[in-house]
Amino acid sequence: MKSLPFAALVVLGLALAPAAQAKLSKAESAMAKTVAAEQDRNLALLEKLVNQNSGSLNLEGVEKVGAMMRTELEPLGFKVEWKPMRDTGRAGHLIATHSGKPDAKRLLLIAHLDTVFEPDSPFQKFVRKGDMGEGPGAGDDKGGMVVIVAALRAMQAAGTLQGANIEIHMTGDEEDSGSPIEKARADLIAAGKRSDVALDFEGLVRDGGADMGSVARRSSDSWTVTATGKSAHSSGIFSAAAGDGAIYELTRIIHRFRTELPEPNLTFNVGLIAGGQQADLDAGGIRATVTGKTNIIAPVAVARGDLRALSPEQIARVKAKMAAIVAEHAPGTDAKIAFDPGGYPSMAPTDGNRALLAKLNGVNRDLGLAEMAPLDPLKRGAGDISFVAADADGLAGLGPYSTGDHAPGEAVDIPSIARQATRAAILMSRLSGEKR
Repeated sequence: MKSLPFAALVVLGLALAPAAQAKLSKAESAMAKTVAAEQDRNLALLEKLVNQNSGSLNLEGVEKVGAMMRTELEPLGFKVEWKPMRDTGRAGHLIATHSGKPDAKRLLLIAHLDTVFEPDSPFQKFVRKGDMGEGPGAGDDKGGMVVIVAALRAMQAAGTLQGANIEIHMTGDEEDSGSPIEKARADLIAAGKRSDVALDFEGLVRDGGADMGSVARRSSDSWTVTATGKSAHSSGIFSAAAGDGAIYELTRIIHRFRTELPEPNLTFNVGLIAGGQQADLDAGGIRATVTGKTNIIAPVAVARGDLRALSPEQIARVKAKMAAIVAEHAPGTDAKIAFDPGGYPSMAPTDGNRALLAKLNGVNRDLGLAEMAPLDPLKRGAGDISFVAADADGLAGLGPYSTGDHAPGEAVDIPSIARQATRAAILMSRLSGEKR
């Protein structure tokens, strides 16, 4: 077993790991060397991707980023397909496949082409600031796409890509999914069913300065509670004839949510609330128009919020509790709850996912890096890998570390690109050597 060259360790940011402690094969050492040698190339690709706006609603921009990735993947032997999704209101997805040994494990790599920054955002360009690269989507998720390319190029150079079965899905609407979501994610779900392992290249999470392993992601659902009451003069509030009114009924329900629903790994938020003589939501459910007077009992009140849970069982249990609370009404009122279609499912922390993290920690040990503990799922949002979690073992967070995601000033930690690409290249090579 050969050790990783010290120069490569320095470039990769694998500080405090003496080269003598690294235990890599010849091919794995070659992968690490390739990633280090191509650092400038990887940064140039990142800058090119970041400087092309690809907000979820900028359909042409998303397509252009997809074309850039096609240019990177086809020379590596991938068959690349663009799957249009204009009928869902979004650009589409890039799907790339590489066929290797028939009996080798099948890997699914997941990333996304779009960002939250639309063309009217003032935050548009990549700027290098020391070890940080600032720009829209620099971390989420253009940095993740660069890690994929860097890892695959290292595998090709070392000869481990040839026998690998890899399918890549780069969605064009992760930040703002198309509708219906069943159609928008149909190809990804189908890919999960034919894969053994799913690797998500969204950002690495650090906790207390330590790189963490993500074996779970929580779901993301939205709900709406609409309460109704009798419109009457305020002097009659709480009487048998007038009842409690819609606003009291809605606040009663929300208070019961707050006091009766809490349990581990669950969060639920009220993001919008409106009530009065009239309360109307816009089509997107993000704005409300309200009218009312202090001396009129409100006949309508509405609240919208989200729900995030760790497993399908938890989601079903909490939704049932919410429905039961809403079904019990104060005098003279009624209420109903509706859950939006198209939520993101959860990625539960399964034994298979934990086993994958153990394999990644084997890579860390051989690189002389600290092992990665499982990340608390409360510290990670929802993501596309959850759509395949029921069918394939998975790991999230294989992209680079970044700060300020989704806001002007988002910046990627440049040394983490090489570190994550090296981890991914070695992990994928080892997994590809396993039989199904």
